[in-house]
Amino acid sequence: MRPPFELPTDQDHNAPPVNPLPPAVVVLALAIFGIELVLTAANAGILGGPAGTGWRLAAMERFGFYEPMFDWMIQNGTIRWEFMARFVTYPFIHGTFTHALFVLVFLLALGKLVGEVLSNWAVLVVFFGASVLGALVYGLVWDTRVVLFGGFPGAYGMVGAYTFILWAGLAGRATGLQAFTLIAFLLGIQLVFGLLFGGGLNWVAEIAGFASGFGLAFLVSPGGWAAIVGKIRRR
Repeated sequence: MRPPFELPTDQDHNAPPVNPLPPAVVVLALAIFGIELVLTAANAGILGGPAGTGWRLAAMERFGFYEPMFDWMIQNGTIRWEFMARFVTYPFIHGTFTHALFVLVFLLALGKLVGEVLSNWAVLVVFFGASVLGALVYGLVWDTRVVLFGGFPGAYGMVGAYTFILWAGLAGRATGLQAFTLIAFLLGIQLVFGLLFGGGLNWVAEIAGFASGFGLAFLVSPGGWAAIVGKIRRR
């Protein structure tokens, strides 16, 4: 019998203390952090001289999703690729360093969980898919000149994908409606902040991002359909 103090011989001593982040999450996080670092440095006068203080606003105007441009394409039945590019560029431009930091926290935490259960490429599909569909719903719902920017629609897509993973039981035992606790908590916080400080228009894109992430996770997960069929049969 092995003594109680003896370490098991089959333990992998070369294993990292924590599971590494999926490469797709690392790439997205580095892109967001790198751009924010440049804009923060410019705003502080470290880069760009006096003109650097206007780089953030210029980036929002150039790369943010602008509803009138989207409306123009619909009315004229014309695709302008420089307008279409804004669907995938706006998630990388943020209003403040704190704004970018919160997006990074969501992306790193939930992207890791999603990437471990699904796949590396699924993280990119969920993030960009939720960002695109979030902007699309934003453009269809609002008639506004307020620019949409920031990675929260994509981050909420990660919340949606993680909710699907829990609900479908892809990471273990299915949790049913308890899987929606996180999004309910986030929407509750958003409602409180909206009542206290005034709500913006971005919440539409964020909810659409969550719904998109939930649906996309079903499409890209290897056992998504089987999990849903199993839940229906159990009922």
